[in-house]
Amino acid sequence: MLTIQDLSYRVGGRLLLERATAQIPTNWRVGLIGKNGAGKSTLLGLIRGDIAPETGEISRPPRARLGWLSQEAPGGPQSLIDFVLAADLERAALLAEAETATDPHRIGDIHNRLADISSHTAEARAAVILAGLGFDAAAQQRPLSEFSGGWRMRVALAAALFAEPDILLLDEPTNHLDLEAALWLETYLASWPRTLLVVSHDRGLLNKVPQAILHLENGRLTLYKGGYDFFERTRREKLALQAAHYAKQQDERRHIQAFIDRFRSKATKARQAQSRIKMLERMEPIAPVTEESATRFKLPKPEPLSPPIIDCEDVAVGYGDVPILSRLGLRVDMDDRIGLLGANGNGKTTLLKLLSDRLKPISGKLRKSSKLSVGYFAQNQLEELDGALTPIEQIAVLQPMATEEKIRGHLGAFGFPGSRAEVKIADLSGGEKARIALSLICLGNPHLLLLDEPTNHLDIDSRRALIDALNNYEGAVILVSHDPYLLESCVDRLWLVGNGTVTPYEGDLTEYRRLLTDERRAEKKAAKEAERDGAEEGPSKRDERRARADARQALAPLRKKAQAAEKAMDRLTKERETIQHNLANPALYSGSPDRLTELNKDLARVEQQLAEQEAIWLEAEEALAEAAD
Repeated sequence: MLTIQDLSYRVGGRLLLERATAQIPTNWRVGLIGKNGAGKSTLLGLIRGDIAPETGEISRPPRARLGWLSQEAPGGPQSLIDFVLAADLERAALLAEAETATDPHRIGDIHNRLADISSHTAEARAAVILAGLGFDAAAQQRPLSEFSGGWRMRVALAAALFAEPDILLLDEPTNHLDLEAALWLETYLASWPRTLLVVSHDRGLLNKVPQAILHLENGRLTLYKGGYDFFERTRREKLALQAAHYAKQQDERRHIQAFIDRFRSKATKARQAQSRIKMLERMEPIAPVTEESATRFKLPKPEPLSPPIIDCEDVAVGYGDVPILSRLGLRVDMDDRIGLLGANGNGKTTLLKLLSDRLKPISGKLRKSSKLSVGYFAQNQLEELDGALTPIEQIAVLQPMATEEKIRGHLGAFGFPGSRAEVKIADLSGGEKARIALSLICLGNPHLLLLDEPTNHLDIDSRRALIDALNNYEGAVILVSHDPYLLESCVDRLWLVGNGTVTPYEGDLTEYRRLLTDERRAEKKAAKEAERDGAEEGPSKRDERRARADARQALAPLRKKAQAAEKAMDRLTKERETIQHNLANPALYSGSPDRLTELNKDLARVEQQLAEQEAIWLEAEEALAEAAD
């Protein structure tokens, strides 16, 4: 049993945990929830022993192995499969010792222990986890250094799952996943056989995985049996009952106090009055229900446009002359609510960049309403915020002609009333930063919102507020999210991005989940058949496979060069857009010409660097294509 007893901890003078107490039974799966900033990650740090409590203690079973998801992405030349296998420290140590052991008895003990922990199936188990998180067999053999930070965080999650600790701590494990990997993780964790404590704001995961919900509120911990929906219903009933008892007690106190006030000065009633005074003193006060105000925000109302607002006819889009998506025949109207399905890397972000004018079509016809305004929330949108500014100052940079009253009104619609709009962005919580980012993309009253994982930093209350806001919004929405509950609540059409194009998906998310399960079964069957065939093949075929693997490894520097150029292109494109935005400001042309000259020089520099990086990228991609042929 994991026991938390009278735990207190404060950060910067603010008491996050106040005599918090909870007991988590062995092998229970528990969801840890609470508002942003309540102290959930701090509690996990206390359990790990990274920080020490002011008072209280945390105890767990003797010799229980503790595991967690690292917050730093792993890197280096090690292959993905080898990194995950190394997470089982006992197996790795036994295998290393087996290489040098000379005592026959010790060698026997080593091999017996390896058999006990099913070492012979370790590689297959690691491969299944990596495949579930989006890595095919070829990717599993590639070095960590070839992948982006988000993909490497998936590898860190795979390592934590493979190690199978007695107590596993996961902090927002779906943040770096796409929908497909998140659905797999839900299923995997739902049968987790050991103790699990998972921090999540994903309602679907919290309903499917935990056997209990541990609620952190006002520094205290309360354990509720069941999933999130049952917790919410039980807590609502509990608060209603507490409010009723509080109201009843207040009525009783007023009645007693009225008697005391009326008769305490009369000698004939003095004894009864004193009795009632003592009765009031003995009465245990019931605390009033003081829930934190719910997060709410309101999206702006766009002017109506005639349909369609976007129409694609046989469009191809990509980077340089290399298409990522082609044969696009899509139409978007103002009343559309569209969810994008498809694994990361299939082109969902490329499609959003096309619709937001960040990428131009390579071929085909793309028609848009002449008055169309688009708000694009990218996955890295929070990185665009300036931590040194307040929300008011951040908006003033983008709209220098706007009055403070207008800016405050806009921020108020996104849950930033009064003084909260004057706090430095660096000091805001992740959820508050996400709401600021949403407020920025809505400055132009967009007719179309393109949202790429908008909930990564939002707690459950803020996600509910976003759902309400999107359902009341009068423009079109195209949404990418790993949160099935958000998709099911907000979209009425699904597009599947895959095989180099985008097609309507006629089923719902339940059918899509079933489709993914069937595909994984087919892949596992094919892998087993390939493994069997490999065992039967002769030396010449094995040599061929080894030669192909060596060839793939030789191409690794070329792939890395292409990836670095692509990242540089994205960065330079954003820089160019910022400069062009500043050049479009009318106030620039009424001031000193020095600033105008400086911006034009910056624009020329950026365009030259962009052309250079595009040339590097094209050269690398062409070389890779030739090698593939």
